[in-house]
Amino acid sequence: MVAGWFTHDSGEEDFRLLGTRCTACSSVFFPREDSFCRNPGCGGGELTEVPLSRRGRVWSYTDGRYRPPAPYVSDPETEWEPYTLLAVELAAERMVVLGQAVPGVSVADLTVGMEVEAVPGVLNEDAAGTVWTTWHWRPVEGAR
Repeated sequence: MVAGWFTHDSGEEDFRLLGTRCTACSSVFFPREDSFCRNPGCGGGELTEVPLSRRGRVWSYTDGRYRPPAPYVSDPETEWEPYTLLAVELAAERMVVLGQAVPGVSVADLTVGMEVEAVPGVLNEDAAGTVWTTWHWRPVEGAR
C-alpha cells in the first residue's frame, strides 16, 4: 500500500507495522513521520524507524456496507461484499491504529477489548497479477 508502513517479504510471524519514534521525546507515530516530531510540545526532529506491537486490543469496530467512491479500487461488475473495520489500541505505543479485519471476520465475531494481531493482507490484485499488500487485523485464537 504505502512503502515503509509495514514489513514485507517476510513470513506472517515476522509481519509488523512500522512507525517512527522521536529521539527527543519518545513519541511514536503511525503512519510514520520522517520530517519532524508531531508532538506539539517537542522541538525534536530526529526520528528512528520502530516496529510496532504486533498485537493489540479492539478499541472499536464497524462494518462498511457500501462501495466507496474513487479513488478506491473495486470492480463495479462484481457484487459488493461488506468488510469490517477495526480501531485497535496498541498499549505499548499508547495509540490506536485503524485497519480492516481479515476476510471472513464480521462485527458479530468481535468484542471491544478482544485481542487481535496484525497480519499481511491483500488490498488489490489486478489482471496482470500485480498484488498490492496491506495489513489486516485477525482475532487471536481463543481471544473471545
